Amino acid sequence: MEGSDTGRDSELLGAVLRCTQSANRLLEHFGGLRSLLGADELEIRSVAGIGRARARIVLALPELARRYFESGLPAGEPIRSPADTERFLVARLRHLGHELFCCLYLDNRHRVLEFNEMFRGTIDGTSVYPREVVKEALRINAAAVILAHNHPSGVAEPSQADERITKRLKAALELVDIRLLDHLIVGDRGATSLAARGLM
Repeated sequence: MEGSDTGRDSELLGAVLRCTQSANRLLEHFGGLRSLLGADELEIRSVAGIGRARARIVLALPELARRYFESGLPAGEPIRSPADTERFLVARLRHLGHELFCCLYLDNRHRVLEFNEMFRGTIDGTSVYPREVVKEALRINAAAVILAHNHPSGVAEPSQADERITKRLKAALELVDIRLLDHLIVGDRGATSLAARGLM
């Protein structure tokens, strides 16, 4: 199973499903929470003893987590801390089995204007178009942008391609006087900040 907290995962999932045996079967079948929470209803119901009601409970868990973390980064409110931003982005992106490139658009006081899923890719990459990011920023009248994308492999290390596209996007945004604050790479154990690494 994934991670080192599988006993705790089983305990928590068992409490939600009101059946530790079902929780253990699900975690064993999918190899851990990440795969389980990325599965669809038919896959979940293929596990012995899992009916529609329990499958729907499992399907609701990632959405509840996303809504919880979204409440920490509400539209129109200033970002309170980098940790809030990271938690929000990890909740939105960590569970996905494909790569998703997103933009968090902010005003000049770092209040959230919009969070947009811009480009969807495959398990190992996506195409990003700076023109579209800039066009959206101008439409929203953003003053700053935070970029984010996930690595479905679970490893949050930035690649050379990640560094190159970050520099291209920064240059494109600077042409229209919009600041690029950070680019976060989301993996299984959190996010890596390119700004903190000095890669921007």
